[in-house]
Amino acid sequence: MSHISREFTKVLFQKRTYFGWVGLFIVPFIITVAIRFTAHPRGGGGNANQGPTFFFNLITSNGFYVAIGSLMALITFLLPLLAAMAGSQTIAGEAENGTLRSVLMQPVRRGSVLLGKWFVANLYIAIGLIVLFLGSIIAGGAIYGLHSTILLSGQTVSVSHTLWLLLLAYAFTLLGMAAVVSLAVALSTLTNSGLTAMAAALVLVIIMIILGSLSVFDFLRPYLFTSRFDAVIDFFSSPITWVPIRDAAITFAIWIVGMTGIAWLVFRRRDILS
Repeated sequence: MSHISREFTKVLFQKRTYFGWVGLFIVPFIITVAIRFTAHPRGGGGNANQGPTFFFNLITSNGFYVAIGSLMALITFLLPLLAAMAGSQTIAGEAENGTLRSVLMQPVRRGSVLLGKWFVANLYIAIGLIVLFLGSIIAGGAIYGLHSTILLSGQTVSVSHTLWLLLLAYAFTLLGMAAVVSLAVALSTLTNSGLTAMAAALVLVIIMIILGSLSVFDFLRPYLFTSRFDAVIDFFSSPITWVPIRDAAITFAIWIVGMTGIAWLVFRRRDILS
């Protein structure tokens, strides 16, 4: 527990921590204001098969759609960017600052240190998702109000049920971002530069997104965690479509365990020179 509290304290004293959280809080306001002042609002329409567009079309009728739309807008870029940033600083950032050696000179296990850093990186993303959710509810509720929600399948659900679905969707997103964090942590053990580790993680995420978008590489989609992000939309149908969500969770778990395992194998044998 001391590793986790120490690492979290470090995170709270870094300016970049707050840049990420502030950005996540502001984005829903930007989306809400932009749609509010659009010359021809699209609220009230939409086809149930349009996916994310369906919710953007209905934002002007219900503030809850801001929380849904913001999540779907950020799940493929800003959230992976923050996850890569958080994961890349775990080992490489410490080595770059010359503090990793002093940490490991204490009577600690490297595995405990690594897992503590991994946990805090994911905690950073979890707090970011809470900030995004609160910003979305405040922005959407203030301008459009919070009402019963129309799902993709056409059913209308209550405010309390909508909140439950949003909780599930945001928790699912956290699991997906944990896969990005784990990838960045693994890369962080291979270099002494936090920027290099972050750039490498982002490049790999972008490559996976591109591969998943090209039909010729459809055979790779089940193995790319980026291709599973869109399963978040399945929470907003009635009944919930659990099969793609289950498959996505399994893919995320495999990447999390695999990348964290690789990070541990590398880190436990690594010579620390700084």
